[in-house]
Amino acid sequence: MKAIRRLTVRPVLPDPLRPLSDLARNLRWSWHPETRDLFQSVDPACWASSGRDPVRLLGTVPPARLAELAEDRPFLSRLTAVADDLDHYMTGDRWYQGQSGRLPAAVAYFSPEFGITAALPQYSGGLGILAGDHLKAASDLGVPLVGVGLLYRHGYFRQSLSRDGWQQEHYPVLDPHELPLALLKETDGTPAHVALALPGGRELRARIWLAQVGRVPLLLLDSDVEENDLGERGVTDRLYGGGSEHRLLQEMLLGIGGVRAVRTYCRLTGHAAPEVFHTNEGHAGFLGLERIAELCDQGLEFGSALEAVRAGTVFTTHTPVPAGIDRFDRELVARHFGPDAELPRIDVERVLRLGMETYPGGEPNLFNMAVMGLRLAQRANGVSLLHGGVSRGMFAGLWPGFDAEEVPITSVTNGVHAPTWVAPEVFRLGARQIGDRRAEDALTVGGSDRWDSVADIPDQDIWELRRTLREQLVEEVRERLRASWRQRGAGTAELGWIDDVLDPDVLTIGFARRVPSYKRLTLMLRDRDRLMDLLLHPERPIQIVVAGKAHPADDGGKRLVQELVRFADDPRVRHRIVFLPDYGMAMAQKLYPGCDIWLNNPLRPLEACGTSGMKAALNGCLNLSVLDGWWDEWFQPDFGWAIPTADGPGTDPDRRDAIEAAALYDLLEQRVTPRFYERAASGLPDRWIEMVRKTLSLLGPKVLAGRMVREYVERLYAPAAEAHRAMDPDSARALAEWKTRVRSAWPGVSVDHVETSAGSALAELGLTLGLRVRVKLGELAPEDVEVQAVSGRVDSEDRITDASKAPLKPVGGPDLEGRWVYEGPLALDRTGPFGYTVRVLPAHRLLASGAEAGLVAVPSDDLAQAAGLLMR
Repeated sequence: MKAIRRLTVRPVLPDPLRPLSDLARNLRWSWHPETRDLFQSVDPACWASSGRDPVRLLGTVPPARLAELAEDRPFLSRLTAVADDLDHYMTGDRWYQGQSGRLPAAVAYFSPEFGITAALPQYSGGLGILAGDHLKAASDLGVPLVGVGLLYRHGYFRQSLSRDGWQQEHYPVLDPHELPLALLKETDGTPAHVALALPGGRELRARIWLAQVGRVPLLLLDSDVEENDLGERGVTDRLYGGGSEHRLLQEMLLGIGGVRAVRTYCRLTGHAAPEVFHTNEGHAGFLGLERIAELCDQGLEFGSALEAVRAGTVFTTHTPVPAGIDRFDRELVARHFGPDAELPRIDVERVLRLGMETYPGGEPNLFNMAVMGLRLAQRANGVSLLHGGVSRGMFAGLWPGFDAEEVPITSVTNGVHAPTWVAPEVFRLGARQIGDRRAEDALTVGGSDRWDSVADIPDQDIWELRRTLREQLVEEVRERLRASWRQRGAGTAELGWIDDVLDPDVLTIGFARRVPSYKRLTLMLRDRDRLMDLLLHPERPIQIVVAGKAHPADDGGKRLVQELVRFADDPRVRHRIVFLPDYGMAMAQKLYPGCDIWLNNPLRPLEACGTSGMKAALNGCLNLSVLDGWWDEWFQPDFGWAIPTADGPGTDPDRRDAIEAAALYDLLEQRVTPRFYERAASGLPDRWIEMVRKTLSLLGPKVLAGRMVREYVERLYAPAAEAHRAMDPDSARALAEWKTRVRSAWPGVSVDHVETSAGSALAELGLTLGLRVRVKLGELAPEDVEVQAVSGRVDSEDRITDASKAPLKPVGGPDLEGRWVYEGPLALDRTGPFGYTVRVLPAHRLLASGAEAGLVAVPSDDLAQAAGLLMR
């Protein structure tokens, strides 16, 4: 019979065991081995059956066992030590508290998904895992972050396979009371709420759940409350589910409701109010609108409030393709704002202008969430050096007149949270060299360029470690494969072959990620005969473990999964290649350490970062990857291999796949497998071990989330906080008025004349020319602008590359026609084809960059030709 109502019955812990509840409710246990070991010792069988989830564990341990532990002195001593350690972690000074300067009192970090632990399944892929690692690293560093997201009652889907290998989706119902969460409550004990106004006088209400991620509170909004109608209750049903209006409501709740949740949390707990708001992708972009509305309620008009909000906002873009950005129909957005809906005091046209694609090539009737995010943030970044460049090109239309490299989008390369992803065996090997505390600091705070102590680890120890991890993966794969085949309908008598799947002494390759087409899950199948030869080589075989989920609406991705599964089902190779369904954090934590090679073959440059290879590298796994994302930035032959690409604009996609697949097979046959299997006189693969050593010692410190978060603090959060403090109401009004005046007057700004002291187009290195420029400023004054000389080498089309910029100074007052003369030196500091030009930019002390206003005046083509701007 089916129950008519579901309850969660919590255990009553004996008084001596009460600290177990606090330990279970702080998600630090997910990356703290001593805490996990303590919970395992409570009841090893229940720990395994609970999925290694302390909250579920405490709900299933028999009362007799709890009574026994309450009298167990050694256990109570361990419990006291672990609880004291958590208290010290939560209250002691860490890296952030030791920094000089006025850092932000708090930072609010918004993301549509967070991958903290498998016990809190609120993530789908890399964006969520990155957000989870960001929170954990911020906690370890003591950064006063507040995370904000949504609580999805079905999370992301669970994946299984049909008998013929077709992906099937299942959406488990998650009960928040069974998760490591607590309701945020008002002082009278009632649940705290936020509410959004909907068209037609309706309302969307949401409760606020709190997940404690070490020192960082994570606020998750949940619309499944009785006060809502059925439709509104379902707003937070699934991650990335539903149609356009459903997604719009999710993103309004995340952004607008999220700011209200932060205000409520700070009011109830006394937490410092955030000075900086960090928007992780465009999904949370509406947070800027809510903050503008707050300031308008305090007396600022819209333009001034916009400047104040921009000053303290950081926007991170993760997508390298326009198709990856949420875009909504203009009329749909308009219906949800204004007098009859949300933010009634803000003119709907003002809202729409923030997100409309009003640039060449844009869709004029679409509201673009990333475009809004960029317009609402004074600072923006991509997530690798290459992706920063891709993003500048992608969004260059927002800054017309500027070369792509000057678009104000920088980059902070992603990192991964080492305590989460490094296998305990790898940590113990490092701790044996330098001690537990130094090893922990190296993995969390980072800061060193290299881990020299790795050089002292004997080759034999490294090789034994690698085999141990590979052996653990083999056991994990067999267990998961057996469960998968049972789900597919196989009987026990059919599954004897699984006992021989994979070999702990064979070179093991991992490939696991989401399955959009650009990641090319099936590139390895391009030449199946050649792949079979690699898998079944009599002396140098390889074995491959593959995992990944296609989006439920992506039938093309599902076909790729089915194609791979059908190949892996072939009795000739099924002991050498496997597909594991339901890729998630629990699987990943076994997969990364157990592989020798991590394979990544996306279409370059469509991988924004690709952090899975970083997690593998921290465990001594070598990367075999297309030069995309982080690998393009940090690849060295010491760390692995680069797959040559054929990404020229004229290359046919099918031919490109054929070329790059052939390059992959060549690398495996000629360079990778020989190095793994060749043995030195010691009987060990010394050249392979040296690559593992270099990966750990030189690449390891770079890929840390601690390094990433420190960069965000130093390069983005601290300047944003400083700009936020400088933007008091009077300054915000003055800046808004100045921008309005400059934009209105800009058509009257021009470069009228350019001359130099050069007598010919030939010049010598080191010579300094005198540059004299006459400009019209119209209604503007010299203090409103900066006139620059821009110089550098020129390419075959006379475009300046690697430009240097130098300000010119006004000489005297305006002439009778209102023209100003500017002068300055022009240093010929580079040999070869050299060119220069001049330009006029708006200038104000509160602008973060010269390009921020999106205005520039340059010489006309006729003037440029007359001035002889090129020297060869």
